[in-house]
Amino acid sequence: MVDATAHRQGCGRQLASLVEDRFRAAGRTAVRLAVLDNNPKGPAFWTALGYEALAPRGDRRFDRPCAVLRKPLTHPARAPRRAARVAVLDPGGGLEADETPREGALRALREETGWTDLAPGPLLCTWEHDFTYAGTPVRRHEHICVTRGPHRAPTGPQLPAAHAADGILTWRWWTRAEPAAVPEPVWPPEPARLRDELDGTPSA
Repeated sequence: MVDATAHRQGCGRQLASLVEDRFRAAGRTAVRLAVLDNNPKGPAFWTALGYEALAPRGDRRFDRPCAVLRKPLTHPARAPRRAARVAVLDPGGGLEADETPREGALRALREETGWTDLAPGPLLCTWEHDFTYAGTPVRRHEHICVTRGPHRAPTGPQLPAAHAADGILTWRWWTRAEPAAVPEPVWPPEPARLRDELDGTPSA
């Protein structure tokens, strides 16, 4: 269990990933777990991590009603990143159970930069796109927010390991014009035009 004071900081996802890695290293092909019916947030959290609900049943000790979920481990937790898959992205990530988009943005900003003194500003845009993750088709809905802060480097001793786990190769500050000149995909597309529209400045 994760202490309530550490909720919505990505701890649950990291612990689940560590358990899956240990099962995978031991040659196991799947993880199965049970969530009590009196924990309505539990199934949403686990299904967001790729677990699928099986038939409901009672737990072994007290026969309390619970949902049984299973996740196959036939694919690596994270596919190796190839050069063709490199892209330019803002800090971000998936939502935890019951998080709003702004709450998720604040947590992702903290996890990927170590900055705790910034908050999401105005909504820049929303967009959705389809991709495949570990062989599973995914449709992703994104809320892109902007904020202002000083030019500084990400901070925190945990960041190198977190960046390596997420496939983040490097970070840098960008001018408005620079993303349009790089060969890699930029997400969201045309960030300079979106910023111009937000600021009320006509695009060139």
